[in-house]
Amino acid sequence: MFPHAVREGRVRRSIAAGIPLAMIAALTAAGTASGGQASGGHGDVRITAAATLGDIPLGSFSNALLPGTVKNDRGVDLGGIGSDLYPAGRKGEFWAVTDRGPNGQIKVDGKKRRTFPVPGFDPAIVKIRVQEGKVKVVSALPLTTSSGKPVTGLPNQGGRDEAPYTYDAKAPVSYDPNGLDTEGIVRAADGSFWLADEYGPSLIHVSARGKVIKRYVPRGLKLRGADYPVVEALPGVLLHRKTNRGFEGLTRLPGGDLVMAVQSPLALPDQDAGDDSRTTRLLRFSPAKQRVTAEYAYRFDAVGVVDPGEDDTSELKISSVVAIGRDRLLVQERTDKAARLQAVTLDRRSDILGDKWDRATTSPSLEQLDDPAVSGVPVLRKRLLVDLGTVDGVPGKIEGVAKVDSLTLALINDNDFGMSDGPEAFDERGRLVDSGVETTVTYVRLPEKY
Repeated sequence: MFPHAVREGRVRRSIAAGIPLAMIAALTAAGTASGGQASGGHGDVRITAAATLGDIPLGSFSNALLPGTVKNDRGVDLGGIGSDLYPAGRKGEFWAVTDRGPNGQIKVDGKKRRTFPVPGFDPAIVKIRVQEGKVKVVSALPLTTSSGKPVTGLPNQGGRDEAPYTYDAKAPVSYDPNGLDTEGIVRAADGSFWLADEYGPSLIHVSARGKVIKRYVPRGLKLRGADYPVVEALPGVLLHRKTNRGFEGLTRLPGGDLVMAVQSPLALPDQDAGDDSRTTRLLRFSPAKQRVTAEYAYRFDAVGVVDPGEDDTSELKISSVVAIGRDRLLVQERTDKAARLQAVTLDRRSDILGDKWDRATTSPSLEQLDDPAVSGVPVLRKRLLVDLGTVDGVPGKIEGVAKVDSLTLALINDNDFGMSDGPEAFDERGRLVDSGVETTVTYVRLPEKY
């Protein structure tokens, strides 16, 4: 097997502490082109290139990073790297991050159970290269604790997070206070990384070698037993995030501040209010001050506008935010089938940090307001840049967006490791019945500069 990913000096590596490039190449089957140019249905928007990730057995990938992490990958290939995308500096190269790993849902006695078929999987930062119709893994970094142990992707706390079960939903799996459901990535000027997590929700600072430096969580979370520093520095109102709907979008502004998006409206005062709401929140974080400096109300378009034919408001999500200038962002509104990119400016007059809308005791809550602006809430203004749902060839479930140049964006989808829900996701031998959905990077050229 491969040497430990953070062991130096044994073999030539493509980046410090990453998997050797030659070894990754040996694992990777050839990707296939998803097509060259394609006509879009939104003005002059068009696909200029697309590429797919070849098959890499998940066990081989994980054990090359941290030996012995995965005992049985159940036939699952590397996937789920579409949680986010961040330019890596060289043409066609990007940083990506896996989410918590293969997971699904199976109903038992009428109640859904969250399954983790590969519970030893350790989320990883992955450097990819898009070239000639293929997505190639250049190198990878495992996420580790202060003592070098894998963080895993398992839920943290009973009573707050979904209970984890085995692949067939028959036996419980232990919680892990170190576990992270990573969903957003940026790289800082010093080579370290910042990641967004859905569980806390939390913001994680990670060294250039993949070690968690610090995890910032909401005040009052009371996470105990983690093998890395945990700081309660985020607004306590975030404790009301819906299950599996914490932070998903993350970006770095030119001045160094970070902006993270809560994927869906908070469950304030309850789940029904969150499911019916179209108002979620963006937060601005200063790494220098190590605290949140602003909070903004963001209003989704109606779900039937984002995804014609869909009538379930709870399907609305933000999966990506991209800095395009000082205090300017692209915000991706999506369902699993459609996505739209909105241009947004972070106006200081729209800051609600510390006011009544930032308190869980306010009634009615921000999430309950039919029209927040009428109630005096300074909702962020936005302008539709592109409706990706009208562009032929864009995959479903786009979660990562990155700048390529002033007219081009790179999109990456989350293929969920080829998993689907239900007991039929695995065969009688406990091996994955792959969904056939591939990880794809798609380049989209816009008719105007963003």
